Amino acid sequence: MELQSENLMTAAQAAMAQVSEFAVSYAFSILGAIILIVAGFIIAGTAERWIYRALSRFPAFDATLCTFLSKLARYAILILVGVTVLAQFGVQTASIIAALGAVGLAIGLALQGTLQNIAAGIMLLVLKPFRSGEYVEASGISGTIQTIGLFATEMKTVDGLYILAPNSTLWNTSVTNYSRNPRRRNDLVIGIGYDDDIDLAQTVMLELAVADSRVLKDQEPATFVSELGDSAVGVTLRYWTETPDWWQTRLDLTKAAKQAFDAKGISIPFPQRDVHYLPVDAKKPASTATKPASGARAKSARRASAG
Repeated sequence: MELQSENLMTAAQAAMAQVSEFAVSYAFSILGAIILIVAGFIIAGTAERWIYRALSRFPAFDATLCTFLSKLARYAILILVGVTVLAQFGVQTASIIAALGAVGLAIGLALQGTLQNIAAGIMLLVLKPFRSGEYVEASGISGTIQTIGLFATEMKTVDGLYILAPNSTLWNTSVTNYSRNPRRRNDLVIGIGYDDDIDLAQTVMLELAVADSRVLKDQEPATFVSELGDSAVGVTLRYWTETPDWWQTRLDLTKAAKQAFDAKGISIPFPQRDVHYLPVDAKKPASTATKPASGARAKSARRASAG
């Protein structure tokens, strides 16, 4: 019994000696690691806030992009701190960095499409070919931009439908932005009859444009004959408006032109086609009618000679 107690005491003393030796050997490493971790979190948080405020001062950087870049800087600093802490305890960080690189490459290959959308989202947020609230058309889809995210862009069509378009689709194609420029031109083409007065039609359309307050006066409206069609003469009214007024102005001027043309006796013909009917003589040709008679005379001659 006494021997067991002595062995237990000896083991306890050896363990305490090892703990003491470990504490003495790694005391400064542990203290340095704690200091590094605390300082790393403080520096990472400070850098995140500083980068976000700095990028927010530039109009080219969207709030979503500022948040993404600031978070990216924060986590990059924390990863660097973690590698430094491991180096304090003698861990070979080169192998860890190589492993992280391999894992990053594998993740990049697995999420190639997602990363492509993220890269396209960053370019869309930086270059801003469209912004929230603008009406655009790209890749066969059109609608008003609702939200531009890092992965996809939310759009709303004119009939209230929801569209979620991947950023790579919008970035790799031509984008037509109908809302970006403050002014927009319109060519309103109305066909009149060939017998109608072209000068009167041009005057009526020009008076309608001048009387409309939404038509810009510094870029004077103009009228001209643009087409000689199969059934009508195309008279064009060209004018400029502010972009928000473009659609409603077009609708109102089209209605006003129809009413003014009716009042002035100017016709708006519909497509029509003239069909000429040529009657065909139902009588057979004379040569056809005489053939049986010739055959009958030949038969009578053969009978006479036979007799």
